[in-house]
Amino acid sequence: MRPHLAGHLAMLLFSAIVAGSFSLGASVANDISPVALNTVRFWVAVAILGIVMKLTGKGSRQTFKAPWRYAILGGLYACYFVLMFMALKSTSPVNLSVVFTLTPVMAGGFGYFLLRQVMSPRIALALAIGGAGAVWVIFRGDLSAFLAFEVGSGEALYFWGCAAHAIYTPLARRLNRGTHVIPYTFGTLVAAAIWITGYGWRDLLVTDWTNLPNLVWITILYIAVFATSVSSLLLLFATQRLPSSKVMAYTYLVPTWVIAWEFIRHAYVPPGIVLVGVAMTLIALLLLLRE
Repeated sequence: MRPHLAGHLAMLLFSAIVAGSFSLGASVANDISPVALNTVRFWVAVAILGIVMKLTGKGSRQTFKAPWRYAILGGLYACYFVLMFMALKSTSPVNLSVVFTLTPVMAGGFGYFLLRQVMSPRIALALAIGGAGAVWVIFRGDLSAFLAFEVGSGEALYFWGCAAHAIYTPLARRLNRGTHVIPYTFGTLVAAAIWITGYGWRDLLVTDWTNLPNLVWITILYIAVFATSVSSLLLLFATQRLPSSKVMAYTYLVPTWVIAWEFIRHAYVPPGIVLVGVAMTLIALLLLLRE
């Protein structure tokens, strides 16, 4: 398979996996502190990738030279999640989803400054169509709901989290130095786990771990195995094969995948007008798939 096609398939799977974490996370949002959940999720993911790295023999002392790389990348990764949960204290997930659609455009800008990746007019058009489609899905085609959107302190805070997420993509490629994707992901997740533990240790202490519902543990395992370990591998795999703007463009598919997850789990069928936005995101991806 051609490298760029493998990168696109990786990001297609990435977007579906991430959407699953939104669907499951919404079901347990009131049962556990988001920071505590994410702290455990990162350390479980570290343990899983550590085992994989040991079994595959991909790790070596050479791999972990210049550990400052992982500190930066892990810090950006942790920064995104911490700022997201801080922002959720003062605004809604829907509003943050709209802010998140700015990430691909920011990734394209950072890709130019860090890697001199030039965004062609076709890619810019695809990002614009994809962004409009994602916003359409989020607001269910309701113009009045979109016009009522207000930028508050939570949205402004989350914007900086999205900026950290956007710069992570090209920077991961810039700092790679030929490191295999498994140990590279492992080092990044270890650093992220340390950062986020330092922020959320109080939440860990006050959480009643023995009385959590079963769905919470299912969600933690899913997020740790798939939405952290596997998705991180897929993201770093794709960043080595695709421009940053194309990698982050797949975030536009997340609202569509969330609809699919909700249909599977709760038989939820969105209004027909929402499918217009789905079609727009698919058109954007077709434009991006062209070389």
